[in-house]
Amino acid sequence: MGRRPHPKSQQGQKSPFPRLYGRHAVFAALDNPERELRKLWLTPASAKTIELPPGLNVQYGDDHDLGRLCPLDAPHQGFVLEVEPLESAWLDEILAQADDGDNRPIVVLDQVTDPHNVGAIMRSALAFGARALVTQDRHSPAETGVLARSASGALEQLPWVRTVNLARALGEIGEAGFWRIALDGAAEMTVEAALSTSQAALVLGSEGEGLRPLTVQNCDVVAKLPISGVESLNVSNAAAVALYACVRRGL
Repeated sequence: MGRRPHPKSQQGQKSPFPRLYGRHAVFAALDNPERELRKLWLTPASAKTIELPPGLNVQYGDDHDLGRLCPLDAPHQGFVLEVEPLESAWLDEILAQADDGDNRPIVVLDQVTDPHNVGAIMRSALAFGARALVTQDRHSPAETGVLARSASGALEQLPWVRTVNLARALGEIGEAGFWRIALDGAAEMTVEAALSTSQAALVLGSEGEGLRPLTVQNCDVVAKLPISGVESLNVSNAAAVALYACVRRGL
């Protein structure tokens, strides 16, 4: 799949490059042929559990040494891997691969900025067979160790489209035949009722403000989750429920 370079790198660390940590995130990156590896740090104990790729720069240290390379109290488990950022997927290529017999949805995030939430959404999207994740470039988290750990390997497998203009991207998604469903707790219709025979594009808003009016205008229908007892769900939980509804439609 063709991808384009993306300029964002991990913030708040001494290196300008993302540093992934934890066994699952690091092993997933090592297994990704599209990931360019820079440097791997291991403890003596973790070094006994890994088969090192040929030519990779490897350094060793204790738990404290590796901890200094990560956010405070990050559970690195003896693995820290510095990498080049992945290239962003091209939306037109994602849409060109869609066909009428394949109902895998696209997940679109409107200014969801928490890397824990975006990572968790990636994990659910991959688990439920989503085609891709689409976010706005300026208002989404950078590729970081926090996001990668929350994604639990999905960062390396799920195509991630980072677009400059989300409204334009939604227009292209609609023109490609996707049924764009904006999720809003104030809607009258449930997400199950909103699903059509077309492929779905699930559109979710930010943790605080929700969907912007322009985003809603570029959707086909507004729908809610069938919940009670609470006002709303965390955006990552809402994405998982909506994705499950898409899977249930095909059963």
